[in-house]
Order: sequence, then structure tokens, then C-alpha cells
Amino acid sequence: MILITNESIGGVPSLHVVKGGSEDKELSTIFFFHGYTSAKEHNLHIAYLLAEKGFRVILPDALHHGERQNDQNDRDLKFWEIVINSIKELEGMKEELKRRGLIDDQIGVIGTSMGAITMYGALATYDWIKTAVSFMGTAYYQAFMNAQLSIVENRGLDVESMKNHVLSQIKPFDLSEQFDKLDGRPLLIWHGKEDQVVPYPFSEKLYQELESRYQDHPQHLKFLSEERTAHKVSRKAVLSSIEWFERHLSNDEVS
Repeated sequence: MILITNESIGGVPSLHVVKGGSEDKELSTIFFFHGYTSAKEHNLHIAYLLAEKGFRVILPDALHHGERQNDQNDRDLKFWEIVINSIKELEGMKEELKRRGLIDDQIGVIGTSMGAITMYGALATYDWIKTAVSFMGTAYYQAFMNAQLSIVENRGLDVESMKNHVLSQIKPFDLSEQFDKLDGRPLLIWHGKEDQVVPYPFSEKLYQELESRYQDHPQHLKFLSEERTAHKVSRKAVLSSIEWFERHLSNDEVS
């Protein structure tokens, strides 16, 4: 039996998914960040499969999403505020679970789209993350920001001022500017080749740039792409992520 609890963790509305009988144990834990305009409930099918393998899975609602959504019409302009806020909140969630005796030092992070972008920033920030999975995200914060601003330029906004402001915010979290922070940690990258929301070349370029850095442990880096696949996570991607965490995140129940 898989238990699903809606609770506040570190002040963040979250779904807490775990196998029945293990809810009070210290477990290897995976944090799952959802995509833009999505919510924590939308990734429950993946969390269920991970929990079946013995992992504790935490799915938080991002700022301005799910239970935290409000009537603001300018959420598009708050994308990077949302990403950075989630990165910062991850520390508090981890610390609360630690205080409650529910989490060990085996911690993974997975994200979809905006959630994968958040995941990359978390890797640049926290060395306690042991392994990570990206579903159609990008680690190239500045390049993606420039593409976003080119879209809103026609809305009569002061794009140059916005660019300077956002750049100062995202720079410390931009993994593409500090690949040494990865330090060989296992990373699975998945992307559909027809993705027009977060373009596929971002992930292909990332893999190519990282390949030489993983020469000593090539099994710690994996890139999966799919033909005729747009901005939607496939079942192949889901099953690959489950296998990845089984292989790279230590867990007594799955070893």
C-alpha cells in the first residue's frame, strides 16, 4: 500500500508519498519539482512508482502554483522568481524531514520542465544532492532567459531593465557557469526532440559539454532522447528515471 499525505513541509504545501509501514522510517528521499502551470498532484504516477521501490517522495507546490496559486495575471514575468524560490525552499524542506527523523543522507531531485530547471539550480547550490534527473529542462539559465524575454518584448515592457534585474538574480544558480559544482554526481537527462517549449538542443549541448567531465565515471551521466516527442514526459522516460534512482540512490529496501 502506498500512502499519500497532503502536508506542509518546511512551510511548503507538499504531497508526501511513501510505502505503508515505512512512513516513520529514515528513508532515502526524492524531491520532485513540477512544471510551469502544473501542480504537485500531476506527477503522482511517477511518485507512486518510486515509493513502490522504497523511496520517500516529496512533491512540493511551487510559488504561484497549486495551493499557492493566486489571481495574478503576470505569472509569466515571475518565472525566475518561482524557480529561485523553489531552490531556496528545498533546504528548509530537507531540514524539517531531517528533524523528524524521516530522511537520511541519500537525497535525489527530479524535475519536469520548470521543475528540471529548478533541479539544475539546486545542483549548483547544494552538494548534499546525491543524484538527479532532468525531464525536458535546461541548465543554461541565461540563454533560456534571453529566449523568454524575446517573447515578451512585444508586450511593451522594458526588456533591457528586466534582463539586468533577472540576470543578477539567476547568476548564482546558473549551473552552466559552474559545472565543477556537479563533481561527478549521477545525472540523467531526458528530452523529446520535438520540444518547442524548452528546446531539445539545450539538453543535447549539456550532455556534450559534460561528457568529458565524466570520463572517470561515465556511468554517472546518461542522455536519453526520443524522436517525434514534444513537451511531454514519455513512459520510457518515467521508467528510465525509476531505474536511475534504483541504481544511484542507495536504499536498504531496494538494494
